[in-house]
Amino acid sequence: MDQRLPSESSELNLTPTRPDEELARSRNIERPFNPNHGRAPSRILSDRFIPSRTGSNFALFHLSPERPGDTDYSRRLRRALFPPPTPENGSDLINPPNRNIFRYQTVTRRPSHSVSLPESYDDNPEVNHSAVNAPRKIPKSPYKILDAPGLQDDFHLNLVDWSMHNVLAVGLGNCVYLWNANSDMVTRLCDLGIDDSVCSVGWAQGGTHLAVGTSNGIVQIWDASCCKKVRSMKGHRSRVGALAWSSTLLSSGSHDKSIFQRDIRAQDNYVSEQRGHNSEVCGLKWSYDDLQLASGGNDNRLLVWNQNSTQPMLRFSEHTAAVKAIAWSPHVHGLLASGGGTEDGCIHFWRTTTNSHLSCIDTGSSVCNLVWSKNVNELVSTHGHTENEIIVWRYPHYPAMSKLATLEGHIDDEVLYLAISPDGRTIVTGAADETLRFWNVFPSSISQSRATETVAPSGRTTIR
Repeated sequence: MDQRLPSESSELNLTPTRPDEELARSRNIERPFNPNHGRAPSRILSDRFIPSRTGSNFALFHLSPERPGDTDYSRRLRRALFPPPTPENGSDLINPPNRNIFRYQTVTRRPSHSVSLPESYDDNPEVNHSAVNAPRKIPKSPYKILDAPGLQDDFHLNLVDWSMHNVLAVGLGNCVYLWNANSDMVTRLCDLGIDDSVCSVGWAQGGTHLAVGTSNGIVQIWDASCCKKVRSMKGHRSRVGALAWSSTLLSSGSHDKSIFQRDIRAQDNYVSEQRGHNSEVCGLKWSYDDLQLASGGNDNRLLVWNQNSTQPMLRFSEHTAAVKAIAWSPHVHGLLASGGGTEDGCIHFWRTTTNSHLSCIDTGSSVCNLVWSKNVNELVSTHGHTENEIIVWRYPHYPAMSKLATLEGHIDDEVLYLAISPDGRTIVTGAADETLRFWNVFPSSISQSRATETVAPSGRTTIR
């Protein structure tokens, strides 16, 4: 079957290459140049990537993990994880191993660089974690790189999210693509057309439905299991750059300064409206108990709302730049972290249960994203001007923060996007260099953090 990757103006070049050409490419891999991006193409040497089967959904689909090379097995796995395209859903399915869409090249592995953690790993008295007896190494290089042509260079958008079923959703231009981390399969979920573009994506907690915020102010709900649009909800007058799910509601934040609470079971476009920001809403996160919603805006404000309130219960104005980075601690109830943009560069910690400001650390760069590990009391921040780096932090009770590792990959571009894998070990970062980079930064559990982690083989894959 002729399988194609969606493109606005050109078709795939599937011409086979000679072995000597493949060998030459393996020693000097160049990412295709995007003439609209305004940057010279980057070069990178990479190792062969071997996908991990940890956390795969074999039991869910009644599949055996044995004999992954078997032809019948491969067909059943593809049908289970992503249904074949049909005229009704209009989706496009790409099988990387057969169509050179994802190409793995093998070169000499580069030496790993890692940082060792102190033996006393987590001294926060509020979190009852056992001490680590041996240092843990955090790899300083990404183990996998995917090219993402069309990934927008916009601080205020949220274009990457990772579902509980291990599927990564990415908004590229006017399309949303799904990359399955278990099977390495890629699916084009939707195409908004030339008059619209993707501004945000967000998986529901169950991991089956994906919300898509558009530049026209529409919020679409898609069932990723069958690549079908469930509904389209109006209300906002301009782009929807922030989305957040609770157990029952979908919250959407817009450039029109409003936040809408939507119940996809109800016929109405939204069930309530919240107004408290004086500029674009660019950050939204529900607490783990679904009782509080934190919102950040381009007005430098951080607001906290009750589940059904129309006015914020808490207002924090310590930031001096836009607040997009927001993260609730999964370990301590009511512990909230927020980061400010270029003119701020600070990470603040708040206790919403007592309306108190706990601490602040100046990172020296704009804070684009924050995510807390669910396995250990650590968090990751991604940064823009001027360092464009990724930092892994330990959060004890005192002192406020300690830096565990600094990761550099998107050297010349702001690290605008961040998501964490469902097992809590891996993060993926995206930047204006049009790449997605995967990092192993957290242990799978406290007990396993005692073992020394090694750098996984590097790999670069390309969507052409």
